[in-house]
Amino acid sequence: MAKSLYETLGVSEKATADEIKKAYRKLARKYHPDVNKDEEAVNKFKEINAAYEVLSDKKKKDEYDLYGDQIFGGQNFHDFARQQSSSNVDLDEILKSIFGGGGSTASSGFRGFGSSFGGNSSGFGGFGSSGFGSSSSSSQELNQRTSITIPFYVAVKGGKHNITINNESFDIKIPAGINSGETLRVRGKGNSVGGKRGDLLIKVEVAPAIGYVRKGDDLYLDIDIPLKTAMFGGKVKINTQIHDSITLKVPQNTKNGQKFRVRGAGVPNRKTGISGNLYLIANIVIPKVEDLDDDLKEMLKEKLPDGVE
Repeated sequence: MAKSLYETLGVSEKATADEIKKAYRKLARKYHPDVNKDEEAVNKFKEINAAYEVLSDKKKKDEYDLYGDQIFGGQNFHDFARQQSSSNVDLDEILKSIFGGGGSTASSGFRGFGSSFGGNSSGFGGFGSSGFGSSSSSSQELNQRTSITIPFYVAVKGGKHNITINNESFDIKIPAGINSGETLRVRGKGNSVGGKRGDLLIKVEVAPAIGYVRKGDDLYLDIDIPLKTAMFGGKVKINTQIHDSITLKVPQNTKNGQKFRVRGAGVPNRKTGISGNLYLIANIVIPKVEDLDDDLKEMLKEKLPDGVE
């Protein structure tokens, strides 16, 4: 699950509180508008402060670790922030609409991130089942959780999935490259309490696919290659079931278990937008002796070597 707030501060997801604070102070000094006069420094400084306000607060950090960049619609925080900026939309207002709360933003640019969203230091009221640190039980009642299982090819290529809940049926968008265990948020489809409607949090499980193995963004698929083609070379047409059919050029003397890489035919990475690779693993199909004609069998018995020298 992508978690770009860590990248904003240049730390790993396993960074300690001290490491996070140290990284924040270093970047804040570098990009503070009073020091750095570059036009991009202001936006960078806001992003740094926003990231620190979340990651320095245990409750907020725990919620972010659970949902990751799903709270930004699957985008990394940098792209999300720049998109709002390029659209001349107030990023503060957008984030308040996401996380709830009100109040004014501190003059340092997101330094008062917590007070902006929720009116107190806990901030982020209304996000997730615990309101991102909010003690209000109403958010717990409003937000509703469920789970779905989607086909393997939908997880790879993306698509739609119909869901019925609260006597309502609707389609949700499945982003390409989603992993089993990730959670999608559908706003305004949760419980109704006191005239308010919460969000629906959907845990996604991916059904296994026959023949395929997924490792990160890469896919592995066993393919049958006739003995003649493996020995003398040729072409094999493969129906991948996920992508368009692939015509593979097989070199002579192909060995059993040999891998062939198809670049970019793997799983799209939701963070970078770059797809992994598809690895086709050769399974050499040896014909049954009884299916061979007698002359060929006798020739093979006579000509084939007894062992490897």
